[in-house]
Amino acid sequence: MRKTKAPLKLRKGILSVLVLPVLAIALIGCGSGDKAEKASSITIGIPQDIDSLDPHIAEGAGTREVLFNVFEGLVKPDENGNLNPAVASEVSTSEDGKTYTFTLRKGIKFHDGTLVTVEDIKYSIDRCADASTGAPLVSAFSAIESCEIVDDEHVAITLTQPDTDFLSYLTVAIIPASNTAPETNPIGTGPYKYVSRSPQENIVLQKFDEYWSKENAAHITDVTFKVESNADAIVLDLEGGSIDMFARVTSAQAAQLSDKFEIYEGTMNLVQALYLNNAVEPFNDVRVRQALCYAIDPQGIMNFVSDGKGTEIGSSMFPSFNKYFMKELNDTYNQDLEKAKQLLADAGYAEGLTFTITVPSNYTQHVDTAQVISDQLKAIGVTANIQLVEWDSWLQDVYIGRNYETTVIGVDASTLNAPALLSRFVSDAHNNFVNFNSSAYDEAFAAAENSVDDAAKTEYFKTCERILSEEAANVYIQDLPEFVALNKKYTGYTFYPLYAQDIAKLRLAD
Repeated sequence: MRKTKAPLKLRKGILSVLVLPVLAIALIGCGSGDKAEKASSITIGIPQDIDSLDPHIAEGAGTREVLFNVFEGLVKPDENGNLNPAVASEVSTSEDGKTYTFTLRKGIKFHDGTLVTVEDIKYSIDRCADASTGAPLVSAFSAIESCEIVDDEHVAITLTQPDTDFLSYLTVAIIPASNTAPETNPIGTGPYKYVSRSPQENIVLQKFDEYWSKENAAHITDVTFKVESNADAIVLDLEGGSIDMFARVTSAQAAQLSDKFEIYEGTMNLVQALYLNNAVEPFNDVRVRQALCYAIDPQGIMNFVSDGKGTEIGSSMFPSFNKYFMKELNDTYNQDLEKAKQLLADAGYAEGLTFTITVPSNYTQHVDTAQVISDQLKAIGVTANIQLVEWDSWLQDVYIGRNYETTVIGVDASTLNAPALLSRFVSDAHNNFVNFNSSAYDEAFAAAENSVDDAAKTEYFKTCERILSEEAANVYIQDLPEFVALNKKYTGYTFYPLYAQDIAKLRLAD
């Protein structure tokens, strides 16, 4: 059964729970607490190694979902789209909406046994806001005017102007100011503590017995995240028992599994697209980008990749952020092959063109999507060659180095904050890996960020979505369905409205 509680709204004064505009996400499988304590270990397959143990530097969504179990911020998201107090027990806002004052949770400890202090909070916020070597680690922190220690129990963060979305960024990890090597010795406050890492093999965590919340404490003692970079081996390893769980199996893989496994179905909460490098030819021509959009049939892709399941999207927003999601943008480019051919001809490619789709080989859904896209583009005389690469290569060359033509991947919001999906397309954003450049977009996004009226802010963000769609920044496809395979020895798997695997919720089944 799902447990519900009455939400409290953010207001001047004390915050207990902030409810964000997301769809209800089902809480699946609540096991017996007595039985759960007998669970001792679980091995969870992940498609690639993490890119960093430092939570402030980590880039990949797959990395963040592992570190979700180790680190916590001043607030922490839950499965229902709420932001709950975590390292901070309370937060109040000033009358002008610019200053957030956080109360340090009494007695909360880091994994090394030391008490968390207000100095640790200030250090963590300042570290992520530091722009001395370029952009801050958390782009939204550029709005911070100051982070000051009020006393031994309180820290005040003052913004240059009010921002109704700012609290969602404070899920950023609080780490010890004394830890000089977070990359090799990660120390957080989460329900699990770091034990070891064998690159390209596994990451080992252990239940933190001094975790501050008894209600949300871990049940399983030892957790191993095993790197399963060979997608063809996932079913074999699940059936063979070398892994007990794998999130985001394909529908075909799910169908191959025996009744030893429970298959949970949810959504990935990401924007899957054929992402285009707008800075290289021919994708610096909007007509070429639009031609590709007209040539693609998202439903045909979904039929092939996931038996028709998935949700079509027409811009960089997925349905869980319901007040921002614009279903009407799905019709911006209904498939029209003749129009696509004409646009290519107008752009000087009447005889067609050839380019490469670079795809991380460990994500079967994205590889399958690239194959369907390649086939569909043949109808307009376009040859799209698929290049499969290792995840680390994709991260360094495509995402960070921006040395590519096109790629198929899914982009998540990283926080319970819809604007995080849109901020990456600002012209000078450090994570604008598609090199989208639009003064109109920059102006609309800035207007949204500067607006203190929520309705106006929402409309500005919708303007951003329209621009991305109309200018064909990318070829938008879908929010993929998520199938999670879990050995029936365990229960308690919970879907979140963002990329997260909350292992503390898993327990031994009856």
